[in-house]
Amino acid sequence: MSPTKILIICTSADKLQDTATGLWAEELAAPYFLFQEAGFSVTVASTKGGEIPLDQGSLQGNFLTEAARKFLDDETCKQLIKASTPISSIKFEEFDAAFLPGGHGACVDFPSNATIKSGLEQMLHAGKVVGSVCHGPMCFVGLKAADGQPIVKGKKVTCFTDSEERAVGKEKLVPFLLESKLKELGGQFECVPDWHPFALRDGNLVSGQNPMSSHRTAELIIEALKK
Repeated sequence: MSPTKILIICTSADKLQDTATGLWAEELAAPYFLFQEAGFSVTVASTKGGEIPLDQGSLQGNFLTEAARKFLDDETCKQLIKASTPISSIKFEEFDAAFLPGGHGACVDFPSNATIKSGLEQMLHAGKVVGSVCHGPMCFVGLKAADGQPIVKGKKVTCFTDSEERAVGKEKLVPFLLESKLKELGGQFECVPDWHPFALRDGNLVSGQNPMSSHRTAELIIEALKK
C-alpha cells in the first residue's frame, strides 16, 4: 500500500508592500515533522519554486521554536527550503491532502494564485483534505465549492484574527483583514484569545488561528486522513 501523500505549499513572497516577510518557520516545521512521523510522503512546494523566503521574525527569540530550530538545522530540511518544487509542476490529483502554512508572504501570493485555486478546488471537490494555518487561509478566499458558493460558506473556519493583525501593526499592509473576509464569505468564524493555540476541522477543511496553532492544525489533518 502506497503512503499517504501530502503537499505543503509555501509562499514565495519576500515583501509585503515594502516590508520584508516570507514564510513563518514554525508553521512549516511542526507540521512537516508530524506528517513525517505519521508515515506520510511529504512534498514541499512554493508558488514560484526554488528558495522559500523566511520571515526573519520567525527566527528570533521565542518565535524560533524547537521544531523550527530542528528543521533549520537538518540538512535534508534545509534543502527543501532552498529548492522547493514550483506548484506549476505539481499534479494535485496525486496528493491526498494539501497544507498551506502562513507568514505574511501568504497575503501576497495566495489569494490570487490561479494554480493554487484550481488545484485546491480540484482536491476539495474530490473529497480530499485541505488545511491551512494563520495567514495561510488567504488561500481559501477565492475557492468555490462545486455549487459555485465560497468554499468557506457555512463552514467552521479560523485564521490569524483581526485583533492579532492589529497587534503586530500590519493591518494597513495586508490586502484585507482575513477574519473579516472569511466572515464576509459566509464562514462560521471561531477563535480563542489572541496568541493561544486553536485549530478546528469542518469535514475536509482544516484551519488554525496563529503560529502557535500549527501543531494542532497538523494533528487535525492527520485525523481527517485517517478517518
